Amino acid sequence: MENKELFFALLNTPSITPNDGGLLAFIEDYLPDFTAKRIDIEGIKNLFLYKKFGEGIHLCFAGHVDVVPPGEGWESDPFEPFEKDNFVYARGAQDMKSGVCAILQVCKSVKHFNGTLSVLLTSDEEGEAKNGTIKVLEFLKSENFLPDFAIVVEPTCVKNFGDTIKIGRRGSINGKIEVRGVQGHVAYPQNTKNPIHQVANLLPKIAEHRFDKGDDIFEPSTLVITSIKAGEGVTNVTPKTLTIMFNIRNSPLVKIEDVERYLRSNFGLLYMLNNQGKDKLDFDLELKESAKPFMTDKSSILIAHLARSIEEITGFVPEISAAGGTSDARFFAEFGVSVAEFGVLNDTIHAANERCHLTHLYDLIKVYSTLLAKF
Repeated sequence: MENKELFFALLNTPSITPNDGGLLAFIEDYLPDFTAKRIDIEGIKNLFLYKKFGEGIHLCFAGHVDVVPPGEGWESDPFEPFEKDNFVYARGAQDMKSGVCAILQVCKSVKHFNGTLSVLLTSDEEGEAKNGTIKVLEFLKSENFLPDFAIVVEPTCVKNFGDTIKIGRRGSINGKIEVRGVQGHVAYPQNTKNPIHQVANLLPKIAEHRFDKGDDIFEPSTLVITSIKAGEGVTNVTPKTLTIMFNIRNSPLVKIEDVERYLRSNFGLLYMLNNQGKDKLDFDLELKESAKPFMTDKSSILIAHLARSIEEITGFVPEISAAGGTSDARFFAEFGVSVAEFGVLNDTIHAANERCHLTHLYDLIKVYSTLLAKF
């Protein structure tokens, strides 16, 4: 299939998480020279394809075939790709069926490679990601077949195709603080303990608190309050409890233990200091790490070859970045695999009228082909 024909076939298949829409079976048939392993778990579809060309390194291209729901506001059917002014409009055009199309075409055409070339695809990246890429990597580890290097084909570019490589991602720590008081009538505040009043002076101490200063790759690890709830919905009753929810996108410098230590010691201590030690704050703290931060060495041969390949095809010297949310690249890092992310622009991902420029797709194929030649 030609590049555009394959791209349209992928986009024309609804594959909302955790559905693959039959794409993984289609892809397995599309690369008959590659050995296929299916690792399907609890309705999640996973496919691992590999071909050994020689005794050299093992390079893996990784991605996902699932997409987020289309939502409202589309000017065309989100699962019937529509071409206009060399843009293709469809759900998944950028995130990430352009990347999937590119790696399939590269693997279809490659004749020589210094080692093993593989493809890892899942239908569970946009969902909980519990039974997707990480399960395949666990299987590969048990088979002593983990790749040396991996390219996750997430859309990474910001303004121009070729302007950004991602070599790391911040982690994500979710938290909840529940403060307990004594409910009562507002006319008799002496008989109550209002948790809103208790924490009012403390909020500036935690809101936007920076656990580090950031660096040239990572932004500061900042506590962002996302919800504060209290009260019975009436004006004459003080609340019994108050709940604060927050998130921290943390760099590798900040661990969940650092967050817990700061909040447990300082949150309670600050309250006591503000009240001259007359009272203690009755609160519970819950923390959950949904993603761990990681960063690949900037001097890695993977980053060097990828950056040169991008510059040769696009003319841009790509910026090294760790911005954005989480991705499946974090799982490769957990298993000690040197990993980078590179794909098309990400300016319309998850939005209505998501679109990808066809030239960017064709150049992405060229970048990946050039990368293989460098290895």
